[in-house]
Amino acid sequence: MNSLNCNGLILDLTTPVVMGILNLTGDSFYDGGKHAGIVAGLHHVEKMVGEGAALIDMGAVSTRPGAAEIAGEDEMITLLSFLDAAKKSFPGCIFSVDTFRAGVARAAVEHGAGMINDIYGGRFGTGMFETVGELGVPYVLMHMKGTPANMQNDPHYNDVVAEVAYFFEQQLIRCRNHGIRNVILDPGFGFGKTVAHNFELLSRLSSFKSCGQPILTGLSRKSMISKVLETGPADALNGTTVLNTIALLNGAVILRVHDVKEAVEAIRLVGFCGNESNGLSYTGSPKFT
Repeated sequence: MNSLNCNGLILDLTTPVVMGILNLTGDSFYDGGKHAGIVAGLHHVEKMVGEGAALIDMGAVSTRPGAAEIAGEDEMITLLSFLDAAKKSFPGCIFSVDTFRAGVARAAVEHGAGMINDIYGGRFGTGMFETVGELGVPYVLMHMKGTPANMQNDPHYNDVVAEVAYFFEQQLIRCRNHGIRNVILDPGFGFGKTVAHNFELLSRLSSFKSCGQPILTGLSRKSMISKVLETGPADALNGTTVLNTIALLNGAVILRVHDVKEAVEAIRLVGFCGNESNGLSYTGSPKFT
């Protein structure tokens, strides 16, 4: 799957790409409130596109651990008002919408969104798979144990990679049964996982290639970095770049990030390293103990 039709705009996945994060809520774990509002949001989109983002993922509901729930009507109003302005200002940009509500997903695509990013992976209520199948846009299928309110309450797995892979396999069957042709897999780093679970998923990320779908990773400034380095999200850029590099070496083709420039540079350098015409070649994979 080297390209995706995103509501009329084509996303080329011949080489890995960057998905820039746009939080329209004031309750994000890292940059909440900085880009809320149409003017601030458009400025940030301009910056990310200028730095090389292939698509922008916008969300109006915080999914950090313990986040307060936002009513669907409020989510809809925030997303659609911004999406209308963004499509007018950046008609050639692909906008993904981060939502778990089928009604919001339908309205967003009708207003020009080209992809749906669902943190619940189709588990929230009913209608998401049916809706995305009818709309014909690519769908990001993410794994999460529990909900944002309780996902970090002592999550347990016998084998986190095997259980996430099984979830993907079962949900992919449902996606196909509802006519969803293009699915992107996101293991859900930080969503119902301990630090150990997260690094196990990262080190064995290539296992998910057997599902036959593109892999997206969302590692940007997350606590799996902060807890190891004993820092905070504001000081986790270097750690993010390191983990993005490992993800690329293990098969990720979409990096979902706050910091576009650094992620684009990581992709360029990893690509250069693996290009035999440059006289360089690296075929190993990182190992964790």
